[in-house]
Amino acid sequence: MPTQEPLGMQDAAMLNALRESMVESIGRRTVGNTDSATPISSLFFFRRETPMPPCICLVEPSIVLVVQGEKQMLVGGEAYPYNINRFLITSLDIPANSQIVTASPDKPCLGLLLKLNLRTIAELIAQGGLPLPVERSNDKGIGIGLGAVTPALLDPIKRLLDLLDEPGAIPVLAPLIEREIHYRLLMSDQATRLWQIASVGSQGHRVAKAIDWLKMNYTATLRIDDLAAHVQMSTSSLHQHFRQLTAMSPLQYQKWLRLNEARRLMLNEDLDAASAAFEVGYESPSQFSREYTRLFGAPPKRDVEELRRKADGTGYAQGMAGS
Repeated sequence: MPTQEPLGMQDAAMLNALRESMVESIGRRTVGNTDSATPISSLFFFRRETPMPPCICLVEPSIVLVVQGEKQMLVGGEAYPYNINRFLITSLDIPANSQIVTASPDKPCLGLLLKLNLRTIAELIAQGGLPLPVERSNDKGIGIGLGAVTPALLDPIKRLLDLLDEPGAIPVLAPLIEREIHYRLLMSDQATRLWQIASVGSQGHRVAKAIDWLKMNYTATLRIDDLAAHVQMSTSSLHQHFRQLTAMSPLQYQKWLRLNEARRLMLNEDLDAASAAFEVGYESPSQFSREYTRLFGAPPKRDVEELRRKADGTGYAQGMAGS
């Protein structure tokens, strides 16, 4: 967890003013327990009016910012709590459990998710002039972390939200402001996480390529030797760095993708368990049922029925990735 130096009175006042403006902006654009897309394709809002138990999600490379309330992300047995003082950042597609910790109807948990563009990060690094990131002794190297919220970071994010009131300016100004946000992240205490993924040829970059392959080929039989060769790593190095960054082995990651896609097929396309299992690459329905129950805590049919019951009138059964 990052240690945050005390802010000066001027910075603290600026942060409070920025947050209050963002609470108002997100608050008037959301209602109930919802996740909301915006006219800016990389920007999403979330709102929750009650604390909620952990919800399984795949968090894409992104920054998640809470402007009111508190959340936490659970990855590999570790909890990452974040609130108005700490943002969550992920540099890879990370399977996780997202939980709303503090929220009420009077003061809902409000925040945003901004997807990161790794190409933009690579371009900024290639331009030069950025300080080399400092490795912290308590950084476990995983592709998820917590950073300190500063006025320098919050100001461009607030300006991005302001563009929603000026839709005609979004195509011109949003890319410029998003680039500034990426620059601020590269100047933050979480820069190491972004360098290790965006630097071509690094182990983190190769793991990211392995994840891309798994997402595109999750129904195929996984041969670790072939995957390692595809990303130009030895099998032992792939296992080591993949687990370090995602808290999973490649096989566990593929299984997670299969089971979550099967859940989506049953929930949204009304497939039965056996059909969903076949669609995602399982040959044995009984094996699928065992592994599904292990991940989601209930057999497929009961789990989907419960999700539908929760989703009636709320729209948050599975929710936005990372929300």
